[in-house]
Amino acid sequence: MIYGNIDGIKKSYIEELENLYRIKVLKDEVCSEEIINIISRISSIIEREISVAIDRRGKVVSVAIGDSTSVEIGMIDIREKRLSGVRVIHTHPNGFSNLSALDVSALLKLKLDAIVAIGVYNGNITDYSLGMITITNDLLDYEESLNLSLEKLLSINILDKIQHIEGLIKEREVIEEEGEKAILVGSDSKESLEELKELTKACDIPVLDSVYQSRSKVDPAFYIGKGKVLEIASLRQTKHANLVIFDDELSGSQVRNLEAALGAKVIDRTTLILEIFARRARSKESKIQVELAQLKYRMSRLQGLGTMLSRTGGGIGTRGPGEKKLETDRRHIKETIYDLNDELKKIKKNREVQREKRNKESIPKVSLVGYTNAGKSTLRNSLCDLAAQKEVQGKEKVFEADMLFATLDITTRSIVLKNKGVVTITDTVGFVRKLPHDLVEAFKSTLEEVIYSDLLCHVVDASSEYALDQIKAVEEVLLELGAKDKETILVLNKIDKASLENLESIREACTDYLVIEISAKEGKNLDGLLDLIEEKLPYKMKKCEYLISYDRSDINSYLHRNGRVLEEDYKDNGTYMLVEVDDEIYNKTKEFVVNILK
Repeated sequence: MIYGNIDGIKKSYIEELENLYRIKVLKDEVCSEEIINIISRISSIIEREISVAIDRRGKVVSVAIGDSTSVEIGMIDIREKRLSGVRVIHTHPNGFSNLSALDVSALLKLKLDAIVAIGVYNGNITDYSLGMITITNDLLDYEESLNLSLEKLLSINILDKIQHIEGLIKEREVIEEEGEKAILVGSDSKESLEELKELTKACDIPVLDSVYQSRSKVDPAFYIGKGKVLEIASLRQTKHANLVIFDDELSGSQVRNLEAALGAKVIDRTTLILEIFARRARSKESKIQVELAQLKYRMSRLQGLGTMLSRTGGGIGTRGPGEKKLETDRRHIKETIYDLNDELKKIKKNREVQREKRNKESIPKVSLVGYTNAGKSTLRNSLCDLAAQKEVQGKEKVFEADMLFATLDITTRSIVLKNKGVVTITDTVGFVRKLPHDLVEAFKSTLEEVIYSDLLCHVVDASSEYALDQIKAVEEVLLELGAKDKETILVLNKIDKASLENLESIREACTDYLVIEISAKEGKNLDGLLDLIEEKLPYKMKKCEYLISYDRSDINSYLHRNGRVLEEDYKDNGTYMLVEVDDEIYNKTKEFVVNILK
């Protein structure tokens, strides 16, 4: 039986591959020359990888068309103190024999005795690479022998090497390292690469090194230059990194080419941001939105996402829909996207009902927007502590932390201003440079709160040396949402940490804005911010004096329910009330109004 993807392969080639099961390999030989010649020739013709699994008795146990993970081998726990008893020999029809990310992943996850990659190009074998498990400081590791000739490969006594490795495993308490360690690669700007480092830390992944290459033109195959790819491959091996993160969006083919050349899993900035969102999403809505963005992003890249969708992969980028074997059924993905969109429409309707109710009650709406980790959640919590309505004071606070994308779930609470009464204040998801378009699209239903707000408070981390770039990035997202021309207050937060030079440069660059400086954490100038919000909010309420006869107590009750009662007194000829009301309430009760105050 031939495993893997046999669609479109001639019957004669399938039969020739099935004959491999009859070929016997010497026990101490890596592979027979006959098997190598057959799989290399057919691989070159069909331009697909061919993998052969051989057990320790020299018997072929599996043949597959596809990568090294297509062969039928069960996973083994390292605590069993042994290897799988199977070695895999496979072709690389791209001409590169070095182990790809999938090869390394298969070697370590499946505990293969060995893995051999044969470089095949234009019908010829270029060279061979041999990968074997080793132990480094009691950690499961691998070593790779590159650019081997056929003679050198066939001269290796594979059983001796396997027995030596298994001896080491039995002697020591070997740990299989599950965590990912990253090298970052950027070509945009050093600031952007620094931010990528913070995003990586937000995913709890240690960064071992960063590589920057300034390029005016993107390489269609590798994104960066081939020389730089070799440099990163060498650095990755030296540092024992197993993940390479690029600061820009990569195509599926670029991911595939880079993984083959670097021998490590490759992801881009978009995948990293989607991963953070997947980890932080708490509400049903935000989980749906993140899954929707992931599906849309991955659907167009299924051909290239190697380790991300492999059964021997795991780690970052595989959370959520990545575990559902996306490559097997595009139609299923489209159906899932349709269903998720349907669920979002229902949630959107609920939010519209809530918004309509607030509009009916003429409650002004304020939204906090800004770059991720600018301090929006801390500010929202501080304002609620300072001016919340009594009935919402006990409500749970928004999660706040010094990390990127701490808040994903939108929350709205009401606060009371001195003269304009109740207003709602909404905390929104933070923005970031190069925010994935699919994510903005998915979160549009949430971010509609921004569109329908009466006032935006654009919160800026004044202590950041990239504050002006961050302001620009937020403006770009607001423009995409159609909320760029909203009445906005620029709130310079974290002034307790900001340098005078930084504050001065922001002030000089933002003369067109209405600016206020605060510290949400220290509580500095929050009263001033509330006063400014009150000044800038449109006031839709009238302050009316009422005299209501005692036989019309229903009007008293109606005003208590729908208006804001400021004073109430019982006179000889009826109940005196001073109430803030909107136009609708005023029209229903105007026969009892004795005076309208300005």
